[in-house]
Amino acid sequence: MKLQPMDDRVVVERVEEETKSGNIIIPDTAKEKPRLGVVIAVGTDEDLQEKVKVGDKIFYGKYVGDEVELEGKEYLIVQRSDILAIVVD
Repeated sequence: MKLQPMDDRVVVERVEEETKSGNIIIPDTAKEKPRLGVVIAVGTDEDLQEKVKVGDKIFYGKYVGDEVELEGKEYLIVQRSDILAIVVD
């Protein structure tokens, strides 16, 4: 099963990073949710499709998007205006 976002939305899979402070590992309950993700699907908006591609890494706003779970994996659906930057290698 696949997710196909509509209009100016993208489906993002969060990139989890291990958080350490010196030798102390911060537990999951104290961690902030990551704001970096990989684009899994791009909506139908043609302008958006020119700027964001599947596989791009993006930074998105702190309290944005709708969380969805599909086949045991969690995804975030965000609007174009919630995308802060694309990571360029």
